[in-house]
Amino acid sequence: MTHADADQPARSIPPVRPLESRIPGVRRVGAGAPLRWLARGWDDFRRTGLRGAFYGVLFALMGSLIALVYATRWQLTMGLTAGFFLIGPFVCTGIYELSRQRARGEPADLPASMLCWKRNMGGVAFFAAILTFAMIVWARVSVVLFALFSTTDFPDLKGVIHQIVTFSNVEFMLVWGGVGFGFATLVFSISVVSVPLILDRGTDTMMAIFSSVRALFANPGTLFLWALLIVVIIGASLVLWFGLLVVTAPLIGHATWHAYRDLIEESAAT
Repeated sequence: MTHADADQPARSIPPVRPLESRIPGVRRVGAGAPLRWLARGWDDFRRTGLRGAFYGVLFALMGSLIALVYATRWQLTMGLTAGFFLIGPFVCTGIYELSRQRARGEPADLPASMLCWKRNMGGVAFFAAILTFAMIVWARVSVVLFALFSTTDFPDLKGVIHQIVTFSNVEFMLVWGGVGFGFATLVFSISVVSVPLILDRGTDTMMAIFSSVRALFANPGTLFLWALLIVVIIGASLVLWFGLLVVTAPLIGHATWHAYRDLIEESAAT
């Protein structure tokens, strides 16, 4: 050690926190929580000046574009859908951010919400990639199941849709529905609070996914009810009129933020 080094004051090294101290705590919530989340989400939608409708328009345009491509060039539908799964979480962050701004007593700032994903771009991007990969795997599994159980000659996308809609092959429908439910449950379990947690606390993707799965295991009945409500609300919008997504998509987004706030303990270190 040199004389100059000796003159420098000693610097203490901050202790490294154990991993357990960085795992967010999970709360148990009642069966009525999903309806409370929807009510709070609607309140956010109104009190943020309907700025969430901007993101709803984006989702409505996404749905309309998929429908248009399927009607004209159905072969491109899978790639387009994968692209939307990739950018969807980035769009959702804007809705979460509007709720986050309101919770922090800040004015609703649409431009700031559009770029909030930059706070943890790596985490959001990694999660988006996981969702996209899951969608691609499910699409491929669907084709394989079609090939194994189909009564037609070639397992193209039109044939899959035909058998789903017409119930012309019960065996295929039972197997496809069962496997599809498993995939949907897996995706939902890793998605319940992941993106809000990544956005709000800068949590890494795998920790956010782990926390989301823990929330589901702690509240299985409540969160499956929440999943059912999401399917009904968004599904009705897709079936009846894509324009409904202008309201229903931000409603679900705002409500998801409140689900995160209820399910994940505030005092947890991140």
